[in-house]
Amino acid sequence: MKTLNSKLFYSLTGAAAVASLPSCAPKQAEPQGPYNIVYIMTDDHTAQMMSCYDRRYVHTPNLDRIAQDGVRFTNSFVANSLSGPSRAWMITGKHSHANGFADNEPGTVFDNTQQTFPKLLQAAGYQTAVVGKWHLKSVPTGFDYWEIIPGQGDYYNPRFITPQDTLRNEGYISDIITDKSLKWLDNRDKEKPFCILIHHKACHREWQPDLKYLNEYEDVTFPIPDTFYDNYEGRVAAQAQEMSIAKDMKLVADNKIIPKDEKSRDYRSYKYAVSRLTPEEKAIYDEFYGKISEDFYAKNPQGNDLAEWKFQRYMRDYAKVVKSVDDNVGRVLDYLEANGLKDNTLVVYTSDQGFYMGEHGWFDKRFMYEESFRTPLVMSLPEGFERKGDIEEMVQNIDYAPTFLELAGVPVPEDIHGESIVPLLKGEKPADWRKSLYYHYYEFPAVHMVKRHYGVRTDRYKLIHYYNDIDVWELFDLQEDPQELNNLYGKPEYEQITKQLMEELKRLQEQYDDPIRFAQAK
Repeated sequence: MKTLNSKLFYSLTGAAAVASLPSCAPKQAEPQGPYNIVYIMTDDHTAQMMSCYDRRYVHTPNLDRIAQDGVRFTNSFVANSLSGPSRAWMITGKHSHANGFADNEPGTVFDNTQQTFPKLLQAAGYQTAVVGKWHLKSVPTGFDYWEIIPGQGDYYNPRFITPQDTLRNEGYISDIITDKSLKWLDNRDKEKPFCILIHHKACHREWQPDLKYLNEYEDVTFPIPDTFYDNYEGRVAAQAQEMSIAKDMKLVADNKIIPKDEKSRDYRSYKYAVSRLTPEEKAIYDEFYGKISEDFYAKNPQGNDLAEWKFQRYMRDYAKVVKSVDDNVGRVLDYLEANGLKDNTLVVYTSDQGFYMGEHGWFDKRFMYEESFRTPLVMSLPEGFERKGDIEEMVQNIDYAPTFLELAGVPVPEDIHGESIVPLLKGEKPADWRKSLYYHYYEFPAVHMVKRHYGVRTDRYKLIHYYNDIDVWELFDLQEDPQELNNLYGKPEYEQITKQLMEELKRLQEQYDDPIRFAQAK
C-alpha cells in the first residue's frame, strides 16, 4: 500500500472529527462503445426515500428521471451493509474478505495497490476521476483526478483533500461535490471516454440540511412504520443492537436540540455541530432549531411520545438532505444533456447500502434484514440499450465493476466475484443468472453493536447465522413474512428448507472462498 505522510493519513481517516413497468424490450441495435460512465453514489440513502421506489415519504423528481429514462432494479442488494466496505466492493468487484476492507475500524485500511476497475479503465485509455466521499483511508489510485473529503466529511463549509493539500470550501457539501465534478467534466480531454465517480456524503448521520431548506417538510407528519414498536421476539441479535430511535438516537447531535446548560457535554456536542458555520449561517441555524428546542422543552415528551417525536425530527431532516441530493443529480443530468453526452453515457445512481427509517424502531443499517440489505439502483442507458422499466433479477454491488469493464470493452478478470449486468441491460434473461445472494457483516464489537453474521437469500427465503460471541440462526419466509418478524429456524416443518439453504450457503462460501466458513455452523 502506498505510504501516507502523517498529515494526509490524519485527514483521510477523519481522526480529528468526532409500480412495475413493462420489462419487454423491442429489438435493438447492437450497443456501441466505449461508453462514458457517470456513477453517482450517496451514503445511507435508502429506497424508501426515493419516490420511484416508495411514494409515502418524499418526492425525488430528478432521481426519478433516471428511472423513467432507463431502468429500475427492484432486487438490488449489498454484500456487507457498511459504507467503507461498500466502496471497496464497488471498485474491486469482490467480497470484503477478498478485497481486505471488511469494516470501518481504525486499523482497517484499503490496499490501494490492488486491482480495481478504475485502474483497468485507465489502462484502456479512459480518463478517470473521483470526487467526494472516499472513506477507504488510503490515497485513491487509478484516477487521473481526485478530490475527496476527509473521513466522513462535513455538511457545512467542508474540507477537501487534494494530492497537494487539504482546503476549506465555502458552501453546502452536496453542491460543492457537484460543482467540482462538473468542472472536471468541462476540463477533461474531450477526445477520450471518461468515468467519474461522484460520491456524496449525504445522507449520512447527522443529517444536516442545507440552510435554505430548513423549512422543507416541517408541515409533514410522516407515518409511523408498522414495525416501529417491534419487540424482537425470537431474534436475539436484534435485541442486543444499539440503533434504536427511542434509546440511542441523540437529542442534540441527531435531533439538533440546543442544550440549556452551556457547561454540559451536550452543549459541547452542539458547538461542534455548528463549528463550521459562519456567524451569519449560525444565526439562521440557531433561529430555526432554537424554536424547535423551545417547543420540545415546553412539551417535554416522554415514553412513546418522545420516541415518535424523535422519529418525526429524524425523518424531516433526512428528507431535507435528500432534497439537496436530488437537486444536484438534476444538475448532472442537465449538464450531460446540454453538452451532448447523454446518448453515449451510462448514468448510475445508487447508495452504499439501505437504511432504517424507523422500521423495527431503528435508524442506521448493518443487519441482513431487507431495509439495509437492499439498496436503490437506477440507470439511464446510452444509445443501443433500449431496455426500459423494471429489472427483477437479483443484483449486488459486486456487479458494478464487471459491468463497467464490459461496457468499456475491457476484459473482466476471472478473480472478480461479481457478474456483469450488461445482458440484463440488453433485455436478455440469462438462464444461469444467480438464484441466491451471499452476505457477510464483520464489525463487532463496535458502534451500534450489531453481531457479526453471514447469510444467504433466495427469492423467497433468508437464512442468517450470527457467530463470534453467539451462535444463533434465523430463518425467514420473505413471501409470508416480508417484515422479518417470525424466526422459523428450528421449526420441524421448515427442516427441509433449512437444509437446502445451508447447502446453498456452504456452496456460496466455497465459491467466494470466504475463510470464515460453514464449519462454524451446526
